[in-house]
Amino acid sequence: MQHIQTTNFTVSDTAAKRIITILEHEPQGAKFRISVQGGGCSGFQYKFDFDAKPAATSDIVIQKNGAIVVIDDLSFGFISGSTLDYIETLGNAEFAITNPHATAKCGCGNSFAV
Repeated sequence: MQHIQTTNFTVSDTAAKRIITILEHEPQGAKFRISVQGGGCSGFQYKFDFDAKPAATSDIVIQKNGAIVVIDDLSFGFISGSTLDYIETLGNAEFAITNPHATAKCGCGNSFAV
């Protein structure tokens, strides 16, 4: 697995803690994977997955407090400079990305335009 340190993407302490908690129930070697896909009501949408497949040599791999986050290089172009957080409210708990490149986003926050 290629390890690239980047200051162009931030993983909050809260997100790292939640990733580690979830990984306790995933297969050995699983990682939190972020990708950007076409679709959603604003044009692009974030996809969050856990998988154990090896990171590609072109993937961006970020480690924070023991949590491993993998982003493919194409998706990273859309979310560089962003922050991954984990937010809990009275009625909801979710991973969320604050993306400075997004010019618009939908009401649920999972879809954005650039």
